[in-house]
Amino acid sequence: MPSARVRAQAKVNLILRVLARESSGFHSIETIFLRLDLADDVRVRVASGRTLDCRGSAMPAHGLGSVEQNLAYRAAVAYADATGWPSGFAIEVDKRIPVGAGLGGGSADAGAVLRALDALSPNPLGARLVELATPLGADVPFMTIESPMALGWGRGERLLPLPVLETRPVLIVVPAFAVATGEAYAWVSAERGAYAPAATVIAPDSIATWEGLAALASNDFESAVARRHPVISELLDELRSADALLALMSGSGSTVFGVFAEPPDAAAVGVARSVGLTTIPTATSDRVFRVELE
Repeated sequence: MPSARVRAQAKVNLILRVLARESSGFHSIETIFLRLDLADDVRVRVASGRTLDCRGSAMPAHGLGSVEQNLAYRAAVAYADATGWPSGFAIEVDKRIPVGAGLGGGSADAGAVLRALDALSPNPLGARLVELATPLGADVPFMTIESPMALGWGRGERLLPLPVLETRPVLIVVPAFAVATGEAYAWVSAERGAYAPAATVIAPDSIATWEGLAALASNDFESAVARRHPVISELLDELRSADALLALMSGSGSTVFGVFAEPPDAAAVGVARSVGLTTIPTATSDRVFRVELE
C-alpha cells in the first residue's frame, strides 16, 4: 500500500505572549515559532484499518495514553472526515522529541501526518491543511506549513513566514516534570486578574537578526511556571551565564533552551551535575524536512 515518511521537527517559541481569553474559552497568542533539527520520524501508510504505533527513545514509561486522543491519530481522522479519504491508515512514530515538554512533539507528529496524507492523496488540500490543523492545537498549523520560522497570532492559525536566520547551536534542558498546558494558562490568568494585554506590532526587520530577537525574546508563561518550579529560573540563569544569545522556556514548559553562537558545554551549564534533567544538543533549522513517498 502507498506510504510516506517525514521527519516531524520540534519547535521552540522565541516570543510567546498570552493575550485575551476569547468567548470560546481559548486565549489568543502572539508568538514566533522556530523549528529545530530535533525530530520524530513519522511514517503514514494507507491501510484497511486505523492504527497508531509509537515507540522510540523519548517514549515515557507510562506510554502516551489513549490512541484516540493522540494528536497524530486525530489528525488522520480529521483528514479522512474532511475529504472522505483514506478509509484506513497505519501511523508509525519513532519518538525523539520529549513528551509534554513544550517542544511541540505531539503537534509536530500531527502536522507530519497531515502533510504525509496530503502528499499521498489523489485530491490534495494544499494550503487548506491549516484549516484542519487549527482545531487540533495552537502549534499544529505551523507544523503543517513549509517554513522554518513564522510569526503566529490568534490560535496559531494566522501565520506569517519569516526569513530564515543563520543556523545556531541549541542546548535543550528538560526537567523531570511536565507542565500541563491548561494549568499554565490558569496560572497566568490568576496572576493577571482582569488585566488582558493587547496584541503588539512586531516589525519584521526588528527580528531579522539574532541580536534583534534577543532584545525582544520573552515568554508570558515563564514567571508563572517558575514560581511553582524554581528550577526553571535556575536553569535559565545558568544558560545565560554560559553566554547563550538568548535563553527562554519553550511553550508552557517545562523545557528551557539556550541559543548559542558556538556549541555549548553542557557541563558548564551545570546540567551534568543535576539529577533528573535531560540535555539535548540540537540546532535551529534552516529547512523543513520534506515528505518522502515510498
